[in-house]
Amino acid sequence: MLHSGANVRTMRKKRLPRFRRQEWFRFKRLGEKWRKPRGRDSKMRVGRRGKPAAVSVGYRQPKRIRGIHPSGFSEVLVYRPQDLEGIDTTTQAARVASSVGRRKREQIIAKAKELGIRVLNPGVEKHEVEPKEETGS
Repeated sequence: MLHSGANVRTMRKKRLPRFRRQEWFRFKRLGEKWRKPRGRDSKMRVGRRGKPAAVSVGYRQPKRIRGIHPSGFSEVLVYRPQDLEGIDTTTQAARVASSVGRRKREQIIAKAKELGIRVLNPGVEKHEVEPKEETGS
């Protein structure tokens, strides 16, 4: 595994184009999400000069850094605080699953801080409940 985030960033230095759907600018209903151009007369499918770049294998990342976070850590998906116990702090970082609620997320973040584990998407900070002020009349 790679240790330094700078090393990963230098290997990813090659800037990728924004791969957008063919004629995304013409019709709002299409959106920008990538779809492979399939039309028989499509200039983009053929790869004509001046047309947007199409997704191809040549843009793939080097094998050593594929799937590694830009910080240099490999991601481990965490659903509960007990999942943090098997994480290696030198090469791995935790990513809290999207299905985890606020209370459990706070527990995971607290335990990660205790164990010295990096959390890639901390999201919410500790939520303090403020007492309501009563107005007497």
